Amino acid sequence: MTSGVPFSRRAMLTAGAAALSTGLLGCSLRRRPLLDTVGAVPFDKPLHIPPLAASTLNRGARVFDLELRSGQTALVAGGTADTWGINGTFLGPTVRVARGETIRMNVHNALPEVTSLHWHGMHLPPSADGGPRQPIEPGTSWSPEWKVEQEAATLWYHPHPHGRTEQHVYRGLAGLLLVDDDYAAALPLPARYGVDDIPLIVQDKTFADDGSLIEGERTDAGLLGTTVLVNGTVGPVLTLTAERTRLRILNGSTARSYAFGFDDDRAFVVIAGDGGLLDAPLELRRVLVSPGERVEIVVTAAPSDLVALRSFPHDLGVSDRAAVDAGARDELDVLLLRASPVLEPSPQLPSHLAAEREEADSQPTAHRSFTLRNDRINGLTMDATRVDFDVAVNTSEIWEIENTDNAPHNFHVHGVQFQVLDIAGRPPAPELAGPKDTVYTPPDQPVRIAVRFTDHADPQVPLMYHCHLLQHEDRGMMGQFVVLAPGQQRVPLPPVVGGDHDH
Repeated sequence: MTSGVPFSRRAMLTAGAAALSTGLLGCSLRRRPLLDTVGAVPFDKPLHIPPLAASTLNRGARVFDLELRSGQTALVAGGTADTWGINGTFLGPTVRVARGETIRMNVHNALPEVTSLHWHGMHLPPSADGGPRQPIEPGTSWSPEWKVEQEAATLWYHPHPHGRTEQHVYRGLAGLLLVDDDYAAALPLPARYGVDDIPLIVQDKTFADDGSLIEGERTDAGLLGTTVLVNGTVGPVLTLTAERTRLRILNGSTARSYAFGFDDDRAFVVIAGDGGLLDAPLELRRVLVSPGERVEIVVTAAPSDLVALRSFPHDLGVSDRAAVDAGARDELDVLLLRASPVLEPSPQLPSHLAAEREEADSQPTAHRSFTLRNDRINGLTMDATRVDFDVAVNTSEIWEIENTDNAPHNFHVHGVQFQVLDIAGRPPAPELAGPKDTVYTPPDQPVRIAVRFTDHADPQVPLMYHCHLLQHEDRGMMGQFVVLAPGQQRVPLPPVVGGDHDH
């Protein structure tokens, strides 16, 4: 028996109806019950704001010290859970860097097994990427260094051990990585970290009555939890002190997608996606965020407002049964926003946001196709010693990704930001118009992206592309490519240390 957020009466009725329907159909497979937490979340704890990571300057580099640790954390009432964290027992600090500076990450593994730390969304040399090619053995350290060469964005970091990524992220290894630049800093946007610029790491977990984490049964989508946490807080309350508040939302779940909106159906303004600002503010009432994606929204409040951030049932383009198993039919209260009686005035949002960017598909040198099906890409499961293709540095390519499963998948590319050109031949939704590194791929709707490979070539270390529903990645829905400079030839790859995707 598990606890955590209790079912509401509506959820119990829905689950009962689903069970009855399954029984009437004589289906031998258990159907996952719908989860509805509307009105059932107590919202009685202040939202934890991850601290900013400390840094020092050493020989021209800004240095961060990050230690991956195990410990115990009281996440829900009833006891403690065995958890993993960075510089703590659960999650990690927010690492904040500036465009143009050189940074070094001293990462020490104090865990009992091999892991890694991947800088998701960062443009950097492949040897610093933190994928399965950079394993960190227990008791050892890894210190990648690179120059930050991308625009202001909300990125994140998480482990990427071959075959165990879902497990390591679920236990608590994740944190935000914010990039600042002078252009974005000059815009009249909410920008006071923890005051009107709020990080939100949204994850779902399942807990036992004694407060311990339960990995539980996985659906075809992966590991779905029954309790939603924000920054590790269950039942979180955010007190608003300004008229406008910026929410930097990361879907840090391992399998679940969210369709975020507010319980009173108020509009909000999307200002940025994975890799940076949109061209212009976009007013929406719902925004879909699949695992690994980020979105930045600005919400306007009146004095003493009380409004809940909620995930609504949404369409992933799969069958109803697959949608239920992926959690897309669930309705979840996530975070309560409580406005102060007196709010500090905020400036109007600018009508234009992003600086001018070079079009990624201006002169593509190659076109590639990727088919996602049965935990494989193009019929192949991940092989750590196989490079699937080479790309030339300082070129652009057009990639077409098609999900031919009746299952949710998305697509993440390491080391780059890309541009979504079209989905099923139609322009992408406006919220997908900015730089992206992860995109949802609806079944039977080909997604075309334009990718630029600039600055960094390495014939010995590949970059990855994979589904970011982490069970799919762990099972082998992943491939790798090498970026080569003129005259370079790829070096054969040895096996990955500690690799295992058959778990």
